[in-house]
Amino acid sequence: MTLTGILAAALIVTGAPAVTADDVRVHTGVIDGARYRVEVPPHWNGKLLLYNHGIYPPGHVPEEIELAARQEAKPVLLGEGYALAASLYSKPNGFSAVEAVHDQTALLSWFDRNVGRPAQVLTWGASGGGLNAVLLAERLPRRIDGVLAMCGPVAGGSALFGQALDLGFAVRTLLAPELEVVRIADPGANLAKAHQVIAKALESPDGRARLALANAFADVPGWSTALHPRSADVAEQIRQQTQFVEAVYDQFSWGAHRADLEAQAGGNPTGNTGVDYRGLLARSSERDLVNQAYRDAGLDLGADLARLAAAPRVQADNAAARRLARVGTPTGHGHQPVVTLHPVGDGVAPEHERNYGDRVDSGRIRQLFVNRGGHCQHTAAEELTALRVLRDRVETGRWPSTSPERLNAEVNRFGPELRFLRDWLHGEQGVSAPAFRRYHPAPLPRVA
Repeated sequence: MTLTGILAAALIVTGAPAVTADDVRVHTGVIDGARYRVEVPPHWNGKLLLYNHGIYPPGHVPEEIELAARQEAKPVLLGEGYALAASLYSKPNGFSAVEAVHDQTALLSWFDRNVGRPAQVLTWGASGGGLNAVLLAERLPRRIDGVLAMCGPVAGGSALFGQALDLGFAVRTLLAPELEVVRIADPGANLAKAHQVIAKALESPDGRARLALANAFADVPGWSTALHPRSADVAEQIRQQTQFVEAVYDQFSWGAHRADLEAQAGGNPTGNTGVDYRGLLARSSERDLVNQAYRDAGLDLGADLARLAAAPRVQADNAAARRLARVGTPTGHGHQPVVTLHPVGDGVAPEHERNYGDRVDSGRIRQLFVNRGGHCQHTAAEELTALRVLRDRVETGRWPSTSPERLNAEVNRFGPELRFLRDWLHGEQGVSAPAFRRYHPAPLPRVA
């Protein structure tokens, strides 16, 4: 996939003039300890796309600051005349809602002074960056004209870390009482132990059933492959659930992200006092997988739910809980249009969209879903199509049709280089067919 090929695709699909890398003005620097990158095409259309990156794991920072979730989309947008900008945040790793809002606001002010005040600002992001985009728009109602939140925990940080606590608590209670789920003394050692416990549990039907139960409390789907349909095999579904948990939720449940959050909040912001895990399971999208896994193992699900009910609970620190709710949970208030994009098989559960969407006036939100497994597994063509839905609403005041048929037809106008997927979790890649579909997720089992 070459830059020339992608730029040619932009010319075919949009009629925009092709732009070479040498034509683009690139600005880099540091504001308040946060690195930034800005790219401005030679024929700037006066519009800015302000990108929010996701939650990077400990010790990982990309060499070049991301300006789009799918880098193949970047030259298409530059060819259409958009300026692109993003901050790496002064705290690039872990949960950085406060830093994201501060640093993106500072970058927007820098852009006004050094490039020009945009006629239109759209903010967007993927994964944790989807949440940050929504939060930024709520903090800057006069500067942000629209939001695209992709595959993010948009119900908020309290919901996300509450899910991770429920998952970790169930694993600790049913499989490894020595694991710590809050106030973790040694996150690295605790995480290594959790991985050992999970690996051993996957080896037996009993262990897999209990992992399925823990995963269900976080609504982690038994489908994480981007290029294959959901398996019908129970054991394989649990393996796919658990692969996602070990790659993403592990740091939230037993490792550095949990410890970092508590340091930021000044205490433990999430607990489970009063939580009815039997009721949570009844509301989980994965309850059928749990029931089948327990039947296959010959285990008594009621007995394990009774163990969870009897286990000592985790008490949240009220001040820390209030802080996380205040800085990391969207209110849904505002006037800007919002588009969300989410795979139905995303481990960051699409149920987040239901809880967030219920807070937003229905006239200013459209929620789009692709029929695919895996976290943020949408193609550049699907990303660009969702962005155009938002653009049309901002510029005309009316929503275009968001029927899957129309959206998939839009995706098919792009070449195969923009319909390419890399399944980072399973080490696979290939061209994917357009996958927009109608989908109505249930609410999360619990929000906080």
